[in-house]
Amino acid sequence: MKIEPQHVVSLTYDLYVDQNGTETLAESATQEQPLTFLFGAGQMLPKFEENLSTLSTGDTYEFRLSAQDAYGEYDQEAVANLPKDMFQGQEIPEIGSVLPLQDNNGNRFQAQVVSVGEDAVIVDLNHPMAGQELHFKGSILNVRPATPEELSHGHAHGADGHHAH
Repeated sequence: MKIEPQHVVSLTYDLYVDQNGTETLAESATQEQPLTFLFGAGQMLPKFEENLSTLSTGDTYEFRLSAQDAYGEYDQEAVANLPKDMFQGQEIPEIGSVLPLQDNNGNRFQAQVVSVGEDAVIVDLNHPMAGQELHFKGSILNVRPATPEELSHGHAHGADGHHAH
């Protein structure tokens, strides 16, 4: 079956990123644990879906996304100082740890701690893969029409279309 909007797609992928001139495997989805998503529902990167849009069950694929088509260019301005008194009563986070934060509009995002100063914790709000070209390789395991429930919820329910019980 061909991939179309309002279809549930299950696929495998290997995602490679360039680290110091060498392509390194960053993450994978396997046949045992595929990535399953509702196509066209805005859950995936638009260019990722665009590259899959001509494929069908059983097809293999390989493509690259530039940084701007993936998670954007690295933004030097997206580094913030969090006052240490924000963490009163809690341990000061370690460098490299990821903090779940929320802005004044209720948007949630992740920030990685890059350094800890005397009175501030400095966090990087860029996506961990910002500024990187992404290289995907994989295969389409299954394509099926979404159920009315999946369409109303805006996401796929498990590999076979049902909630796990």
